[in-house]
Amino acid sequence: MSKNDFKYLQRKAEILKAIAHPIRLAILRGLIKNGPTNVNNLETCIDVPTATVSQHLTKIRYAGIVSKKRKGTYIYYDIVDEDQVIEMIKSFLGE
Repeated sequence: MSKNDFKYLQRKAEILKAIAHPIRLAILRGLIKNGPTNVNNLETCIDVPTATVSQHLTKIRYAGIVSKKRKGTYIYYDIVDEDQVIEMIKSFLGE
């Protein structure tokens, strides 16, 4: 295996590790279906406390899967490499 292959697979493994939680998968599914949104909307969609949503968003944001953008008093989250994440999630969830 070449060094480039290893780095490519390492990045894929990091993404899988970051999304390997039901709440994180639910967050990503919500972002795929609804587009950029804030924590309050995600909280309502997946029915978990705001603090929990925020913690999980932080983990997937640090993994480079989602980005955040401030609009007024709200912070909106969106998927960074949408095509890659969408295909991975849809394939994994069988959707």
